[in-house]
Amino acid sequence: MATPQSISRRDALAAGLSDTDLHRLCRHGLWHRLRPGHYLAVPPTAVSPAQRHRLLIRATVVTTSDSAVVSHVSAAVLHGLPVWRLRLDRVHLTRNRRNGGRRGAHLLVHSALLEPEEITVVDGIRCTTVARTLVDLARTEPFEQSVVCGDGALRGGGTSRARLHDQLHRLDNRPGHRNAAAVVRFLDRRSESIGASRSRVALRQAGFPAPELQARILSPAAGFVARADFLFPKMGVVGEFDGDPPGYATGGSPVGATAAARQREARLRALGWSVARWTWDDLDEPGVVARRMEAAAAAAMGKPRTGRWLPAPRL
Repeated sequence: MATPQSISRRDALAAGLSDTDLHRLCRHGLWHRLRPGHYLAVPPTAVSPAQRHRLLIRATVVTTSDSAVVSHVSAAVLHGLPVWRLRLDRVHLTRNRRNGGRRGAHLLVHSALLEPEEITVVDGIRCTTVARTLVDLARTEPFEQSVVCGDGALRGGGTSRARLHDQLHRLDNRPGHRNAAAVVRFLDRRSESIGASRSRVALRQAGFPAPELQARILSPAAGFVARADFLFPKMGVVGEFDGDPPGYATGGSPVGATAAARQREARLRALGWSVARWTWDDLDEPGVVARRMEAAAAAAMGKPRTGRWLPAPRL
């Protein structure tokens, strides 16, 4: 189903509705107010948070000057990047000047100098490039959310490590630069999902070494055995993030997917690897991932491993 378009109060009144009608429609949950003077003719649950924010952007830019550029999390939404746990109730704009920012209920205006090459157009809306957007986010948002967004951009080919490092250099005197540099160093396109990115952050926070991502594990006799989410060669541990079971998301049987995962784990253990598993919910429980990893490392200690593994290129 196509995303609904916002309706301005002016257009609604011109179509014969009154302010009383608009209030009643919103009160009964048939419409909802996007921002002052703009409505969506659907219940709030009919659009995703990202879709709603995209509509909020469109309703906002028509009331602002042409010099304003959509930026930060709003630009991330326009670029289709993952915006996990980032606030979407306000549109972020950047004006190309040194000062004069302002904050409102539905709008946050930043003041910063923008070079022409840092601006692009998405769906007819001027916004910051993916590289500038990611560095701005990494300067101003929490590490975990920034990594999720940045990994998604690299994974989808929206930018490159070289462009991100160039953008960091351009903004080396801006507040939050050190935080942004830490995020950029940590990004990895081999993180295949939001959960994988969050897992890497959890492992880092727990003090584990950086894992090999998506490494291929081979058996001397049978060849390919598995592709590991997170491989810790020196520890003898394979870390696995269990999101939606493979096959279940594509219409397969969840029972069959679970059985296949168990068989795969048995083959890894037969080669001497210990396996630590965690779920999406586990990532919200401090210490769960660390305890699973520590238990797996203890189980692997002293066990000989057969076969070999091949790293996935980072690029």
